[in-house]
Amino acid sequence: MTGQCGGIMILFLVPKEVETKDARCQYQHSCMAPGPRVALKSHDTATRTRRNNMTPMSRIAPAACAAILAATLARAALAAPGDAPQKANVPAELRNVRYCEILTMTRHRLAFDIKVYNTLGQNFCPEDQWRKLDAKALAKELNVSRVNLNGPRYWTIDAIKASGETAAGETRDFGGIAMTRRATLRLRLWQAKQGGYRVNTIRRNTAYLFKAGKPVYELVSPKGDVYMMQSYSQIVDPKLSIDDLPNLGARLKLPKGWKFQTRVLDADYTLKAEGTAYLVQDDLFNSYQRRGK
Repeated sequence: MTGQCGGIMILFLVPKEVETKDARCQYQHSCMAPGPRVALKSHDTATRTRRNNMTPMSRIAPAACAAILAATLARAALAAPGDAPQKANVPAELRNVRYCEILTMTRHRLAFDIKVYNTLGQNFCPEDQWRKLDAKALAKELNVSRVNLNGPRYWTIDAIKASGETAAGETRDFGGIAMTRRATLRLRLWQAKQGGYRVNTIRRNTAYLFKAGKPVYELVSPKGDVYMMQSYSQIVDPKLSIDDLPNLGARLKLPKGWKFQTRVLDADYTLKAEGTAYLVQDDLFNSYQRRGK
């Protein structure tokens, strides 16, 4: 399925709803579809292939891609290939579940073709291996223009419901971390400098469940639009934890007219995107989706 995010063309790889005796599969291992695995070469300098036909690039802001992709990839994360190293079932409860992404970028004239690989359903992005990854070395090894390491991230939703056709991509091994390709995206050169608190529009169909009795964290725009946090990030602050979120407003550099708030739900709430979703990121790269009117 393809969609537009401004001038961005996106191909979504999304799972099909799976019916069980309990109505819907709760995203356990039995829901996952198998897929081929592709192992990368070692990062050892002695075995690394040097390529001379690389296309030089100016910097690409990881936040620009992350804001656009975070919600989209949640749907695709329900299906994951089998028999990969460090295999981990997707928990029925997603709140505070850790995940990471790798974005491979190839430049074609005035655009970048991007493949997004995600750990959810494969492993929980082991810290020691994640910290050893070298983006420049991976870019040379994969013969792409650039690699962005997007993570670690942690969900602040409780569950995901998605519609669509199952189409999981290949699984690859990045420095010992198995990841599955979940989406591809085309990004125009002039769209690479999107910053914090800028609204991004994406076409998709998803539903995020926030359970009663659980806290939610929200940004409110000057227009009164409310954006619910879907994931927090340790990209800017590696020590940020879910325990820090209730007081996050004191840390954020909020633009004029914006405010941060938190509350506890007295009933389940489903944050739906029926064709279009509106996303923002704060200055710590935490991601939020706008509530309906």
